Amino acid sequence: MTLLADLLSTVFERRHQNQAGSGKDGRPIYELAEALVGASSEPSGLALASDILSRYEVMSDADKLAFFSQVATGMDIDPPTVREALDAYEESPSKATYRAYTEACEPRRQELIRRLNSVPGATERLVRMRADLLRLGAKAPELQALDLDFRHLFASWFNRGFLVLRPINWESPAHILEKIIAYEAVHAIDSWDDLRRRLQPSDRRCFAFFHPSMPQEPLIFVEVALTKGIANSVQKLLSEDRTPMTAADADTAVFYSISNCQAGLAGISFGNFLIKQVAADLSAELGGLKTFVTLSPIPKMADWILQENISWDQSNPEGTRILAAHYLTQAKSRGGLPYDPVARFHLGNGAILHAVHADADISPKGRKQSGGAMVNYLYDLKKIEENHDAFVTRQEVATSDAVDALAKAAATKQN
Repeated sequence: MTLLADLLSTVFERRHQNQAGSGKDGRPIYELAEALVGASSEPSGLALASDILSRYEVMSDADKLAFFSQVATGMDIDPPTVREALDAYEESPSKATYRAYTEACEPRRQELIRRLNSVPGATERLVRMRADLLRLGAKAPELQALDLDFRHLFASWFNRGFLVLRPINWESPAHILEKIIAYEAVHAIDSWDDLRRRLQPSDRRCFAFFHPSMPQEPLIFVEVALTKGIANSVQKLLSEDRTPMTAADADTAVFYSISNCQAGLAGISFGNFLIKQVAADLSAELGGLKTFVTLSPIPKMADWILQENISWDQSNPEGTRILAAHYLTQAKSRGGLPYDPVARFHLGNGAILHAVHADADISPKGRKQSGGAMVNYLYDLKKIEENHDAFVTRQEVATSDAVDALAKAAATKQN
């Protein structure tokens, strides 16, 4: 970890280490939460927060869900108070009336979460708490506002200014490497030897974002292959018998796997910062790198084809490429954005839909989700902002001539 990360971590964790809760307060956990929000003494507040977190962690799922429901309903905003405060501000705009309005608009449960976070190590525990909320309350509309409160606060606590980019290599601590294996979500890491092949050779890199309050937990990581030319097969990239090349000889950086690590941080975007930061760092380190591109899965393609009742011969590589290009350029979700979540992510970052490949992932997972098709998203560092603006404002998908040709071939077949 860098010196800066060490310093930040120390600042985040210097929080009255001797103020642990007694664990002997017999009141129900929701009463403790009410007491915490109303506490005026810092020591008593820290003790209450510690007691609540400790008690929560040993509760059953049913009790956790009940606690979430109590917090969501019992610490909600009061609409009449909000309307009254807004009327007062409209009638007489001032610092005082504006403060009264903003205070009325903020539910007390946000203050509860803030005060819980005063305990050393609480941020990671609150991330796990939100993971429970997402898991247990997915079908409970009354809990959605509570989730928005968590998300609102996490967006501030985990903003880019606090994130620390760290390289992950074969010399990284074993507990970090174990988490890379566990959190890999795109191409499973089957063994320590498999991990070594991804981290140790000179033409392989891995980078992760960490937060100072969670220094032992990666938030998101990206695996990178340094290559000659643009890769069109993940099996070739990960082959056991491939011959590594010298990093200085590479002209292309291929981002072939991006994995979010914390379920409790769902919806908090890190990937766009990560790719751009890694691309900038690699460009500064290796002057020969001219191309920055992904080799990405197409996870919802088969589902969409089934949903649309489209005939598809997976044994026909050219037909698969044409269908994939059609799907990536024409299949839309609500709001006019691409149906495919990976496409939305990279195109929203300002990438270009560069190339489509058949038989690029012949694993069972790859065959199941897209018939083995994969796609390259090109990150042209000079055009990222322009492409991002066109995508966000006009839902325009930046594509290469090659992808355009495939998409037109699909349109011709349909006609």
